[in-house]
Amino acid sequence: MPKYKIVATSLLALLLGMSTASAAGVQVTRINDGDTLTLATGEKVRFVQIDTPEISPAECYGAEAHKALVSIIGKSPVILESDSVSDDKDQFGRILRYVKVGKVNVNLKLVEIGAATPYFYKGEKGKYSAQLLKAAQNAKAKKIGLWKMCPNTKLEPLKPATTGSGVASPMTTTKATTNAMCDPNYLGCIPPYPPDLDCTDIKRMGLAPIRVIGVDVHKFDGDGDGIGCDK
Repeated sequence: MPKYKIVATSLLALLLGMSTASAAGVQVTRINDGDTLTLATGEKVRFVQIDTPEISPAECYGAEAHKALVSIIGKSPVILESDSVSDDKDQFGRILRYVKVGKVNVNLKLVEIGAATPYFYKGEKGKYSAQLLKAAQNAKAKKIGLWKMCPNTKLEPLKPATTGSGVASPMTTTKATTNAMCDPNYLGCIPPYPPDLDCTDIKRMGLAPIRVIGVDVHKFDGDGDGIGCDK
C-alpha cells in the first residue's frame, strides 16, 4: 500500500476513534460543587450559562445544589457540548461546557429543579438561553429549590447566583440546633458526639454530603471546605 494511503487510513482511524470516545462520554471522577466537576482526564469543567450557590464559603442552597448534581450524574459518563458565544476556558483554566447525561441537558435540568440560576456572563446568550430563562421563571413561580429555601434570591441572568450566606432554611437550622438529639455542629440531624461516626454512617442516613456549621467533631470534612462526606 502506498505510504500516503497508510497515513490517510491511520488518520481516519484516529478520528473515528475520537468520535466514538466522544459519543460514549467521559467519566467523572469528582463533582466539586453544583456547577463544577472533574473528569477522568484531569480537566475541570465549569457548567456554562448557569450558576449555583457556593459551598465554600457556604451560601444558601450551595450544599443542596451539589447534592442535586451528584444525584443527576451518579456514575454515568458525561458528554460535553460547547457554545460559540462562550470562551473555551475560563480564567481558572476550566473548560466551559454544557454537560449531558444521555439526552438530559444537566445545565438545564439544574435550573428546572431550582438548583441553579441562569447566568449569561458578559451578556452572552447561548443556544439554550431562552430555555434556561423560561425554566428559571417556572421554578421561581412554583417556589422550587432555592427559590423556596432562599427567599431573597433574585432572578438576574446577567449576574451570578445571589442566594445569601448561611443555611438553606432557617426552620431547618432551628430544628437541628435546638433538638437535643441532634448535634448542633452539623446541618442535618445526626446523633451528638459521642459515639464517633464516619461517612459510611452519614451516607446510610441519607445526609451526605453534610454541612459543618460548628466544630467538626466527627472529622467528616477532610479537606476543610465546610462540606463533609462529599467524595
